[in-house]
Amino acid sequence: MEQILKERLQQVMDASVAKGETPGCLLLVIKDGEEQVYLESGYADIEAKTPVSRDHIFRLYSMSKPITAAAMMILVERGIVDLADPVSKYLPGFRNQIVRRADGHTEKPEHEVLLEDLMNMTSGLTYGGTNETGRLTDALFEEVIRGIEEGNGGTISTVEFANRLGKIPLLYQPGQSWSYGTSADVVGAVIEVASGMRFGDFLRKEIFEPLGMKDTDFWVPAEKQNRLTKVYDCKEGQPPVRYLDHNLGIQNDMAHRPAYEAGGAGLASTIDDYAKFAQMLLNGGTYNGVQILRPATAKFMGSHTLSAAQQAGFDSWIGLEGFSYGNLMRVLVDPTRAVTLGSRGEFGWDGWLGCYMEVVPEKNMTFLMMTQKKDAGTYTLSRKIRNIIFSE
Repeated sequence: MEQILKERLQQVMDASVAKGETPGCLLLVIKDGEEQVYLESGYADIEAKTPVSRDHIFRLYSMSKPITAAAMMILVERGIVDLADPVSKYLPGFRNQIVRRADGHTEKPEHEVLLEDLMNMTSGLTYGGTNETGRLTDALFEEVIRGIEEGNGGTISTVEFANRLGKIPLLYQPGQSWSYGTSADVVGAVIEVASGMRFGDFLRKEIFEPLGMKDTDFWVPAEKQNRLTKVYDCKEGQPPVRYLDHNLGIQNDMAHRPAYEAGGAGLASTIDDYAKFAQMLLNGGTYNGVQILRPATAKFMGSHTLSAAQQAGFDSWIGLEGFSYGNLMRVLVDPTRAVTLGSRGEFGWDGWLGCYMEVVPEKNMTFLMMTQKKDAGTYTLSRKIRNIIFSE
């Protein structure tokens, strides 16, 4: 990458930190298998004046989802599960579901929620909200958090959580629309049941250990706690404030292995660990001579997208114009509609605290940004970084 672009990337990162918009961030760009850019700015711990560095551990939140999707596809290519399977085959809580229509009436599903619906977020599950589905989902998360606050990782397991989600009315008929929510958490529970292993153990055996992702897990043990980045609430014109609450059932300090291993939000990782996973997807399922997915499976992960009816639901997401969605990731299908520069066929996802990953097959490139900013997702800094990278 040209030196002037590297300097611009550093400048926008430093400016974001100086404005209090971002507490600290890392950026890593790998192209043609070679590291092109590594930059850092700001702090992992503002109060202690600890600069953010390459070995710091970040809570991924929704950037956990692509890893969960890859784990499901491992089972698919081995013939253990079928994406057309009903979820109730693995989780009895999904039997005899009901759909709560917008007019308040209930009806039976025209077909059961399928694994495919989970992978595409077309299940009718959601995160919180003011409707009945959202309120009951919020209440379940609060119950998980109460268990966390009692100590030792909580009491509601991954499978119990998913089975209880199955008892909550769906927002719409399965497969007929799109809504962001708890589908990936249910995928994690399905993997646990289908594999006969705890979800976290399956990820460790099938993905983390083979790829050498030694700092990626659902918790951060005592000997690594000093490397866990602090979380901040950053509001324009105000100094960042430490955020200490638990969100979506994830323990903020990650000090204990959780009973509920959240496939949608629960993992923590370093920038180098996650880069290995991203490179594996770019390389057609293989990294450093280790095959995690077969080439056709890896290609499917980054190319499967929504139907026209489902896309209408996704199109309500401001800022993701031009993208579609599939296998728990965004996929750029029309760069002419996007609000940033981009590359057709690029795919990835981000997290609630601002971690961001993109795989760009056209450019043989991956890039990652890591930060811990409350309510971030894809935000101003992410978009500025995208524009600079794609301007080359």
